[in-house]
Amino acid sequence: MSEYSQEQDAIEQIAGGEFERTPVPQSKLKSWKSFIGMYAGEHAAGTEFMIGPLFLTAGVSAFDLIIGLLIGNILAVLSWRFLTAEIAVKNRLTLYFQLEKICGKKLVTGYNLANGILFCFLAGSMITVSATAVGIPFDMPMPKLTDTMPNGLTWIVIVILIGAVISIIAARGYDTVTKAANWMSPVIVVAFIACGIVALNQLGVSSFSDFWNIWGEGSEPFPGQIKFTFWHVVIWSWFANGAMHIGMSDLSVFRFAKEAKAGWATAAGMYVGHYMAWIAAALLYAVYLKSPEAQAFLSNGEAPPVAPGPLANNAIGILGIIAVVLAGWTTANPTIYRAGLAFQAILPKLSTAKVTILAGTVATVAGLFPAFAMKLLGFVALYGFILAPFGAVIVFEHFFHKRAGIVKNYAEVAQLSFNKSVFFAWAISFGVFYFISLQFDVFLSFVTLPAWLLCGVLFLVFSKMYQKKI
Repeated sequence: MSEYSQEQDAIEQIAGGEFERTPVPQSKLKSWKSFIGMYAGEHAAGTEFMIGPLFLTAGVSAFDLIIGLLIGNILAVLSWRFLTAEIAVKNRLTLYFQLEKICGKKLVTGYNLANGILFCFLAGSMITVSATAVGIPFDMPMPKLTDTMPNGLTWIVIVILIGAVISIIAARGYDTVTKAANWMSPVIVVAFIACGIVALNQLGVSSFSDFWNIWGEGSEPFPGQIKFTFWHVVIWSWFANGAMHIGMSDLSVFRFAKEAKAGWATAAGMYVGHYMAWIAAALLYAVYLKSPEAQAFLSNGEAPPVAPGPLANNAIGILGIIAVVLAGWTTANPTIYRAGLAFQAILPKLSTAKVTILAGTVATVAGLFPAFAMKLLGFVALYGFILAPFGAVIVFEHFFHKRAGIVKNYAEVAQLSFNKSVFFAWAISFGVFYFISLQFDVFLSFVTLPAWLLCGVLFLVFSKMYQKKI
């Protein structure tokens, strides 16, 4: 064995095989094919069953939906390719270790804790989605949009079992997460296509004009929902995963890529999942809206509930149940893996497997409470708005540190535990645009990009000012 190989094996042993605090070595890099299945599986997944119906409840028009999603998703792919993947292959570090170098240990500990917990809540909502499918054979009462607490012992047992399986898969590391996604994603994609075709038949669609007329010129939103325009669709689809791309969370994933071109693999997730699958899920909901049960909700001035398991089961039976279970898993698996890495940065002495099991336990507890899934759209928007600006710190430092004349990885170089430049840049950008959102009733996703840009610029300005005094 060569000295180089011995060194790399030693690094892997120290890092538990996942290189949390060291660059990923050349011998462990993966081709773009490894990312296709992961992104197709993660984004043709449980969230799609929840998000798809939004477009009907929000009264969106056919043009706004079809063209808006086309544009918004390519913007997301470009963000992954030219920001996230580009930086990831240069440094090959996790988001959390990269932030530690810039922000300092104390500041990034707070970020990691918040990020890890929010990831757990997101994974928990996907456990909830899977549970709506597993519970069908047991005649389990399905959670309603207004439910917050577990609705019975059956629900609790099913959620705990699903959470345990997902946590074990995630704890086995990146390779296992990727293999699980590659195995599950073809089944899920086929199921989404089948759901869409069956739903079209159930709706009596025989031409493109019939399909177009499902949304037509749009309508008034359902009770309690906001009206979606073309720009709502574009911005929402761009920033639905804002924390992952412009927020740089997927540095932890793309650090394993051989080339930045692997970022294009995210298109598999965006156009199979966030295009085809969202539309297919909306079609399932359109079928349900014609049922007497849904009409009763509407007549009472309420938005009909969204239960992914029964919706898919109504279309394609047992395959639909299986698809919803697997769809929840393929979202929760990498999400729990990311949460584990966040906790690893706080508790570096614990192995990756242990912190991932910890993350899985938190996610499972969150999954017991349906509120996280039923309020998913608002949660995702807030989550991205809070955390994405931290990604701007990494992006602006990477591309502009020489032009701005600031020291890269300043907290590491100056041995700072708390970089005030980062904190003030984030606090001001968050405060200004959250106030604008509340004061002027602006859709939160609309202010995510301005907050991100302001945070990046302020970081450069404060860094220039502060580093001059050192």
